[in-house]
Amino acid sequence: MALISYLTTVRLDAGARKHLRDDLTAAGISRPLLITDRGIRAAGLLDQVMKEGGLDPALPVFDETPANPTEEAAEMALTLYRAGQCDGLIALGGGSAMDLAKAVAVLATHEGPLASFAVVNGGMPKITAKTASTLAIPTTAGTGSEVGRGAIISFKDGRKLGLLSPFLIPKRAICDPELTLGLPALLTAATGMDAISHCIETFISPVDNPVAAAIAIDGLERAIVALPRAVSHPNDLHARREMMIAAMEGALAFQKGLGAVHALSHPLGGYRDLKLHHGTLNAILLPPVLRFNESVSAQTYPRLKRAVGLEAQGDFAAFMHRFAASLGIPMRLRDLHVPHEILSDVARLARLDHTHATNPREATEADYLAMLEDAF
Repeated sequence: MALISYLTTVRLDAGARKHLRDDLTAAGISRPLLITDRGIRAAGLLDQVMKEGGLDPALPVFDETPANPTEEAAEMALTLYRAGQCDGLIALGGGSAMDLAKAVAVLATHEGPLASFAVVNGGMPKITAKTASTLAIPTTAGTGSEVGRGAIISFKDGRKLGLLSPFLIPKRAICDPELTLGLPALLTAATGMDAISHCIETFISPVDNPVAAAIAIDGLERAIVALPRAVSHPNDLHARREMMIAAMEGALAFQKGLGAVHALSHPLGGYRDLKLHHGTLNAILLPPVLRFNESVSAQTYPRLKRAVGLEAQGDFAAFMHRFAASLGIPMRLRDLHVPHEILSDVARLARLDHTHATNPREATEADYLAMLEDAF
């Protein structure tokens, strides 16, 4: 079993969930609030993890995590946290459950509305070491939020904003690939493309961090092989483990920052009525963004091409489009019933997103609109 300490401590192995009690103790949590969603409960994963992890079945559970975590859900969970006199959180699920737990961890220990902690509102220094401890147990392999320093929340005013702080990194993470074996093929593909987009965007970010860059490349090399296998053979434990590693590595590389893919997918995800999956959006937006960034990426694209097995003269954007499409992902925004009339607003909001700042090429509002049209 691998026990990895890099930014945080990760327990990675099939059956790692059985060490939950030990990891809670190590994280300093004695009475957690467990954040999950109804799908996880219905699938039996909640009961399995609580029983095999040695948890008290009477622990409070918040299972109303929406597909995209919201300010309202954070406030509801906070009420349960306080009523249960909790001293930490367990997040069981995908990125939504983990990001929601991080938001609750901030609200439980700091004064002020959640929006005041958003990075675009100057909130990063407001999040302090007082933040409640979290322990993350991912059931998908995509966001890497179990080792990430950020949380993306949909706010009541319609904006989808990021909280960002090293104090948001979960104190412990349990990455058990057995918990992903039941994931449907399309969700496996979409979450996997989220991980791939993280590895690519962090690698081409202009921020100089050679360690994070090396981690991102390793994640991409693993995912490009393992994701098709995990989609076509969902019970392949090795492929599932490789994807958990790739997702974790994509998030470990967040130290370099993301870029235009996420600057666009965040405001798109803010349209709650459309119920757009973040990983699917990233898969669709990645090729147009790669085309936009190509003119300034002479130093980075060759290494990315080698990582995916593409010849030096190959079209990287076209390759990634074909790759995602081969997994069954719809590759046009119109396929997701995105209304064309919202594209201008999305382009405007993209420049306000915190990930805009670390795209390798400066993008104007007109550039973002052109990328959206390319993806439409």
